[in-house]
Formats: sequence, structure tokens, C-alpha cells
Amino acid sequence: MQDELNKLTQQLSKLFDNQIASDTEQHVHQLVQSYIQKMGFVSREEFDAQSAVLQRSREKLKQLEQRLDTIERNR
Repeated sequence: MQDELNKLTQQLSKLFDNQIASDTEQHVHQLVQSYIQKMGFVSREEFDAQSAVLQRSREKLKQLEQRLDTIERNR
């Protein structure tokens, strides 16, 4: 997502002279970042980290369910 944002701002900067381009690039970058935050998007790294946490939680839940089943069968 960051790469696409950088590409967009670079393309816009080619359309304007250096000072205007620099100001415009910063402004567009801030606007897009703000929009991304408002929409609740997350980076790939954040998504992957949360996916790993979820996978570990599922594995732990499965183990606990198996232990509970064993305990209940032995009653």
C-alpha cells in the first residue's frame, strides 16, 4: 500500500515544478494516509502479525478442547 502511495505522489510531482511538487506531494501523502487510517486499513505487516496471533489462539483452543474432552470422558 505504501508503494502505491509513493508511486502516486511521484507521478503527481512530475506534473508540477519542484516546489509545488514537493508541497503537493506532502499534502497528497497526508491526505491519503488520513484516508487510510479513517477506513481502518492496516499494513501487511500488521495483518500478518494478527493472523499469526489468531492461528496460535486457534491451536491453543483446539488443545484445550481436546483436554476437556479427555477429562469429561474419564469421569
